[in-house]
Amino acid sequence: MIKRKVEVVPYSSVWENLFTREQVLLKELFGKNEVGIYHIGSTSVPGLSAKPIIDVLIEVETLELIDLITKDIERAGYEAKGENGIAGRRFFQKSNKNGVRLYHVHAFKKGNPEINRHLVFRDYLRIHPEKAAKYAEVKQQAAARNPYDIETYMIEKEPIIKELEQEALRWRLKQ
Repeated sequence: MIKRKVEVVPYSSVWENLFTREQVLLKELFGKNEVGIYHIGSTSVPGLSAKPIIDVLIEVETLELIDLITKDIERAGYEAKGENGIAGRRFFQKSNKNGVRLYHVHAFKKGNPEINRHLVFRDYLRIHPEKAAKYAEVKQQAAARNPYDIETYMIEKEPIIKELEQEALRWRLKQ
């Protein structure tokens, strides 16, 4: 099995366009059903270095809706991964024909605390570029030390994520 390279690259304004294009595609799959589709993760924060994979969060009334259209999502090029380690989530990934990962989709039922966690973290980093820069530095160092070890990369950046998430939640409470 070929290991994927852990690569953190400078922010690209193209990421927002890639999200918007995929948002339109995903929205079509849900038809008239009410869903929220949000750009999350590092690619959603202008100026933040990131692994160039677009993270998408889908908020649905029931997970059964996701389960009903999973085949349609797969026909749109995604691989369904079930909960993939987070209870109450439906996770999908999409790669190009060369196996380069392009998108991660995280779907949750409305009210799941993971939704708020992702959106507050994103909003906090958007408004606090100095915190985003601190996070970027940790990610770049972790990627440089672990170019073919995504698990260790994730472990190394976990403390800064937890710290920033706590700051973000306190910030949101003051809003």
